[in-house]
Amino acid sequence: MGWLRDRRRVNLLGFGACVALMAYALYAEVVLGLEPCPLCVFQRVAVIALGLVFLVAALHHPRSRLGARLYAGVLALAAGSGVAIAGQHVRLQNLPEDEVPACGPGLDFMLDVFPLHEAIAMVFTGSGECAEIDWSLFGLSMPAWVLLACLGLGVFGVLGNWLGAPQPSSRDRISA
Repeated sequence: MGWLRDRRRVNLLGFGACVALMAYALYAEVVLGLEPCPLCVFQRVAVIALGLVFLVAALHHPRSRLGARLYAGVLALAAGSGVAIAGQHVRLQNLPEDEVPACGPGLDFMLDVFPLHEAIAMVFTGSGECAEIDWSLFGLSMPAWVLLACLGLGVFGVLGNWLGAPQPSSRDRISA
């Protein structure tokens, strides 16, 4: 796993994976006609945030081990938020039918009418539309795939940045 020691490559691959996830989400919305529920929108935000952290880490490419480990921590937070949001969505999808909450207002309405913290709380309590499974692959719904992707990308990013080889300074390159 020598390639895992190249932090820039790890971060660029992570960014590319996040771009691919978002491209498929947009394809599913525009071409397949799948409307995202409020939790789907939050998952998209988490994947975009994770991708941006990967991109910034690749562009910054800190030389110090401390800098790389800071990026590992931020990647863990971004990936963890995606796992938590997708996990809540999967939980809602697996509730018994009689426990599924009633459909609520759309996310745009909630953000317009309620303070942000109340709108977020309403999204996480869920609604009936979030419990519907409109798409699956190998028996897993889209939120389950997002959960696995965020978990995998989080582990990949943390390991790649935490364990990656320290970058030589310009002084080391000249003397070598």
